[in-house]
Amino acid sequence: MTSWDIQPQGVQGQLKVVCTHAEDLGEVLNTLLSDMQEAAQTAGTAVPGTQARTPVSPGPWAPRSKPLGPAATSLLTHAASGPVAAALVAYVKHRNKDMKAMADRCQAAVLGAAKATNEYVQGDLEAAKNAQSAARHVRLDALKDFGGKKK
Repeated sequence: MTSWDIQPQGVQGQLKVVCTHAEDLGEVLNTLLSDMQEAAQTAGTAVPGTQARTPVSPGPWAPRSKPLGPAATSLLTHAASGPVAAALVAYVKHRNKDMKAMADRCQAAVLGAAKATNEYVQGDLEAAKNAQSAARHVRLDALKDFGGKKK
């Protein structure tokens, strides 16, 4: 490939679309964790007094979205009561790295595309600056008769 044809405004528009979808993903993940917390709290216990303690670190969030809400965060640090609650906490703990990977990939893709486009634009500006600088040093008297008719 000898040249690039990137339209920065088009890239910016697409990045806005991707960021919107990434924020939606973050909201869905937060809602999922909140719903799982509610399910864990209402599941009850098989044997009264049985508790499974499985603390999990807070999960990820999409670029530019809000961190996990208090309801979702408490599921990860709350003592699970009963086998269903313990299973839900174990599921969140197991899937936490996958959820974080989704958010990290979205963020890396957006930041990478933005950086590459900025570098492209800076390269164009640098090329324009070099062309202007070279044009200042052209000897006009040498070009005067170039290609013209001899008298």
